[in-house]
Amino acid sequence: MTPINEHSALVVDDHPLVARGIAEYLRSHCGFDRADAICAAADLWANIGRFGAPTLALVDFWLPEGTALPALVRLRDEYPATRLMVISGDDDPAVRDKVRRLPVDGFLLKQAEPAVFAQAVAAVLHGDAWFDEAPVAVQTAGETRNLPLSPAELGLTPRQGEVLAMMLKGLPNKRIAQALSLTEQTVKEHVSGILDRLGARNRIDLITRLRGKRVDA
Repeated sequence: MTPINEHSALVVDDHPLVARGIAEYLRSHCGFDRADAICAAADLWANIGRFGAPTLALVDFWLPEGTALPALVRLRDEYPATRLMVISGDDDPAVRDKVRRLPVDGFLLKQAEPAVFAQAVAAVLHGDAWFDEAPVAVQTAGETRNLPLSPAELGLTPRQGEVLAMMLKGLPNKRIAQALSLTEQTVKEHVSGILDRLGARNRIDLITRLRGKRVDA
């Protein structure tokens, strides 16, 4: 196992200026001797191989490869002593819910005040958990990424998840039935169950509720 560099931090964010700004703040205000800015998960492992595992890793929820979930799980498995904190500019409550189910020590929105950021880092380093619950009204213009959700996270069966994924693509019941080798009546029953479970009045309401998300069935 790669030894931990006791006074180091890694900031993984796909926006270079943001990553460098956070890294500089960690050095100047949070007492880190070393804080490296990284913009892709692949560079994360190279950095650890070269300098050792950091005391703290701050990882953006969204990376160029998609969500940071695989990287976070691997970090926890391979470097259990490293404190893990997820940062995000995405204030969707579903992001918070997904992060809470991860083996991480904290979550903070990028819109937080610098003083709050410093408090969160100090708490996580002290061994406490920090999960920012404050609602933020900022929306990211032109956002095209979709948050992946499993059927179980939505309270659906695997088959309902498959049907829902196709519904979100705009497919009619007949096409869904053909794709899944089901009867149209069975698909209708699944659709009714999905609408009822998710509290939607109809397909349009359902698509509106799940805008910005996709179902990984």
